[in-house]
Amino acid sequence: MSKFAKERQDNRMKDYKQSFNADEFKKRREESIISIRRQKREENILKRRNMDTPEEEGDAGNMHQLNLLPDFVQQIQTNDTNQQISGTIGIRRLLSIQINPPIDDVINSGVIPYLVQFLGREDDPKLQFEAAWALTNVASGTTQQTLAIISANAIPAFVNQLRSPEVSVREQAVWALGNIAGDSYQCRDQLLFNNVLEKLLPVTMENNIKPSLRRNAVWAISNLCRGKPAPPFSVVKIAIPYLAELIKSNDSQVVTDACWALSYLSDGDNTKIQAVINAGVCEKVVFNLMHQSQTVQTPSLRIIGNIVTGDDDQTQHVIDLHVLPRLKYMLDNVNIKKAIKKEVCWTISNITAGTVDQIQKVIDEDLFRFVLDQLNSGEYDTRKEAAWAIANATSSGSDVQVKYLVESGCIESMCELLTSPDSKIVLVCLEGLENILDRGENIKNLCADRRNPYAVKIEEIEGLDKIEDLGNSKDSTVYAKAAHFVRKFNKYVDSEDSMLPNPPVPEFQFGAHSMESEYSF
Repeated sequence: MSKFAKERQDNRMKDYKQSFNADEFKKRREESIISIRRQKREENILKRRNMDTPEEEGDAGNMHQLNLLPDFVQQIQTNDTNQQISGTIGIRRLLSIQINPPIDDVINSGVIPYLVQFLGREDDPKLQFEAAWALTNVASGTTQQTLAIISANAIPAFVNQLRSPEVSVREQAVWALGNIAGDSYQCRDQLLFNNVLEKLLPVTMENNIKPSLRRNAVWAISNLCRGKPAPPFSVVKIAIPYLAELIKSNDSQVVTDACWALSYLSDGDNTKIQAVINAGVCEKVVFNLMHQSQTVQTPSLRIIGNIVTGDDDQTQHVIDLHVLPRLKYMLDNVNIKKAIKKEVCWTISNITAGTVDQIQKVIDEDLFRFVLDQLNSGEYDTRKEAAWAIANATSSGSDVQVKYLVESGCIESMCELLTSPDSKIVLVCLEGLENILDRGENIKNLCADRRNPYAVKIEEIEGLDKIEDLGNSKDSTVYAKAAHFVRKFNKYVDSEDSMLPNPPVPEFQFGAHSMESEYSF
C-alpha cells in the first residue's frame, strides 16, 4: 500500500465518527428519504381534526349547511348564553364535516375572536368545550388558518384551560395545542415560549387520568419536540424524564408517541444523544424493537439509529444491551415492512463505522449475511443503506474482517450495483471496492502468486470492466472516482495504464451518516 493511500485510510478511519456532524452528512440526510416518517405524516399525526359527534346530533355534513353560518354567527354575538352555545355548536358541526370543512368561511365571518373569548368562560364549561372544539378544528387546517386563531390570542386561553376542573375542556385544549404545535416551527416555538411544554408534562403523570387525555397530551408533546429547525434543546430537554416513564406504559399509542418524541430529541449532536442515554431509556427502547406493533418498533428503531450516530461509547451502550440480535430479527422477518428494513440497514451502517470490536460484534451475530441479502435482493432504497454498511466496514474493519466480507460475497454484490443509475450508490460501492483493493495489498505477500487476491477477484467477475465502463458516466464525480480506482488497480497489478484520463479526484467522505428527518415545516 502506498504511503498516500495508507495515510488516507488511517485518517478516514480515525475521523469517521467525528465527521458525522459535518454538513455533508446532514445533506445526506436530506437526500435519503426515510419513508417511515412520511408514513407517519400520512397518518395525520401532525394535526388531528375532532370528528366525534354525539349520536343524537347526527352527521354534521347532513344536518348543517354552510348557508346557516350567518345564523350561527348572529347567535354567538348575542348576550344570551344559551344562544351562544347553540351558535358555537353549529360552528363546530360545520367544521366537523369530513370533506372540505368551511374553515375559511368561518374565519371570514369574524367569529374567531368570540370563540377565543368563550375559552375563558369558566362559568360555563359547556361553552368553553364547544368553543375549544371548534377552534381545534380551525387549527387542523392550513398555516394561515392556524395563524387566525393565534392572532386572536388563543394560545394563552388554551393554556389557561389546562387548569380546568372539567376533563373534557382540558382534553380539548390539549388537542388544540397539539394542532398548533404541529403546524410549523414558528407556531411550535410560540407554544414553547409560552411554557406550554412545562404545563403539559405533568398532565401525562396524573393518577387516574382519562386514557384519551394522556394520549393527546403525549402526542402534543411529541409535536413540541419535533421540527426543522429543531426546537431549542435547552427548552425541550425537560421532557426526557417524563418520556422515559411514558415508554413503559401499557398503552401502545402512548408508547408510540413518546418514542417519536425521544427520537426527535436524540436527533442531533452527542450531547443530545447522551441526555437520552442518561435518562435510562435504552434498555426499554431496545426491548421494544420486538414489540408486536410496528408503530412502536418504528420510532424505537429511530432512537437506536440516532444513538449509534454518536461516539463509540454511545454506540457501545446499545450494543451491550443486545441490540444486534434484534436488528437481525427485523431484517430476517418477512412481516417487517421494507421501510423499517431500510432503517435497520442505516442503523447497522453507523455501527460498522465504529471500532474493530464493534464490527466484530456484527460479524459474530452473523448480521452481515442478512445485510448482504438486502444488498442483493432488498428494495432499492434498502440496498443503498446496505451498501453503506458494507463500505463502512471495509474501511473501519481489520484485514481479517474485510477478508470475511469478501468471502461472504461482498465484492460480487457491490460490483453488481455498479450499473445502477443512482450515482450515490455507485460511489458508495466504488469506495467499498477501493477499500477492499487496498486491504488486498496488505495480504498479497501471503498468497502463493504474490498477487493482490482482491484485485484478481474483481477482475475475474468482470468488475473491472464495469468500473471502466463508468468512464462513460455523465456524472463527473462517478467518472473521477472510477478513473482513480482504475489507476490504483493498474498500479497494484502492474498492468498497462488505463486509457481513462486523469481527472482530479473529488472528496467523497464515508462513514457514519444520517437519514432524512422527514418532518419539516
